[in-house]
Amino acid sequence: MTIETSVQFLRVAIVGGGPGGLATAIALSKIPNVEVKIYEQVSILREVGAGISIGQNTWNVLELLGVADTLTSGHVIDVHMNLNGKTGEELHRQVKPGDFKRPQIRTQRTKLQSALLEHVPAGIIELSKKLVRMEDKGREGVELHFKDGTVSTADLVVGADGIRSVVRDTAWPDYEIKFTGTTVWRALLPWDDVVKRDPRFATTAWWHGPTTHVWLSAVGEGLGEIAARNWQDPATHSANKVSWGVPVSNAYVESQFEEYLPQIRDVLSWVKEGDWREFAAFAGPELAQLTAWDDKVVLVGDASHALSGAFGSGAGFAMEDGWVLAQALRYYRNDVHRALSLFGRIRLPYYARMYAHLADQATHRTERLRALGDTPSYDDRVRVKIITDGGSDMSWIYKNDIGRVWEETISTL
Repeated sequence: MTIETSVQFLRVAIVGGGPGGLATAIALSKIPNVEVKIYEQVSILREVGAGISIGQNTWNVLELLGVADTLTSGHVIDVHMNLNGKTGEELHRQVKPGDFKRPQIRTQRTKLQSALLEHVPAGIIELSKKLVRMEDKGREGVELHFKDGTVSTADLVVGADGIRSVVRDTAWPDYEIKFTGTTVWRALLPWDDVVKRDPRFATTAWWHGPTTHVWLSAVGEGLGEIAARNWQDPATHSANKVSWGVPVSNAYVESQFEEYLPQIRDVLSWVKEGDWREFAAFAGPELAQLTAWDDKVVLVGDASHALSGAFGSGAGFAMEDGWVLAQALRYYRNDVHRALSLFGRIRLPYYARMYAHLADQATHRTERLRALGDTPSYDDRVRVKIITDGGSDMSWIYKNDIGRVWEETISTL
């Protein structure tokens, strides 16, 4: 921590040690007179999940954080496909442009975490700190109470604790997330045998049913990822809010995809018993503000926009949030009121655009289904739902240059 007497001292507590929390700590640690702590509930810091996509927007923020060159493991995705999981028909193929400094990759979540951890200053992370409640102490700051009985006080609390955020639930008590109907099962397994079973598995792809899909992709170092997804009407099906990364049996996962091609069912069966992890997807409404308690609490990442992986770039969004937050504090010399106003000016419209896009896509999908009539075929229902770059120009997400956005914004101040 650098001391500059002309800059006010700021104690920052980051709740959550995922990519967003780590990136926020890296960025904040470079600002004078900021004392940073990360409070993470687990006893051993490890990522839950399997693979993660690193696209141009994420590379951009990793470069700003000084982390990009540390992330060296991953599988380059130059093509991805959408196929009918029952018939094998190829429905859509996209060739990724090669005009970027760094290619899109799919890597293990642990590799991104390790790269970020290399840049977090020593002594910042405290483990086994499960937040149970917070208290607004006015000018004294915010008291954080942990399950182990310890208490900490901060001038600014950063909620980087994900879609099931305790920070958000405390400072926004009326906010509610609901089950979307989607459940995802993830696992990693050796990839050479998978590709031998069907050469098409060498290409990153979604294999679709009408309400399901199986995502297959290499992630580097001889491993590949399976993400199997099923949707059920949330009006008649429920899920436990804490169902996130819990073990589930092979038989249960395989039972969801019995109509799929034999080679896909084979790959599902090759997952070692006990390796599948279940993730029930929850989502919540758009927030009007990302700050609370007189600018003593701010949300980043999934805590700030509960969209449950709708764009497949959540880690990138969270790291962008953390970097922008730090730049705003630096710009206003740790004046949290002015800094958080600038943070909201940049990030709120971005997330509003995401919510609007998803609403438009849902309407479009409903209209396409309605146009099929009362008895659409299996294949027609698959064609309606395939992913084709979000159905529109998505460069505002996947090519987002947060450094340029920052420069353009402050040029107007």
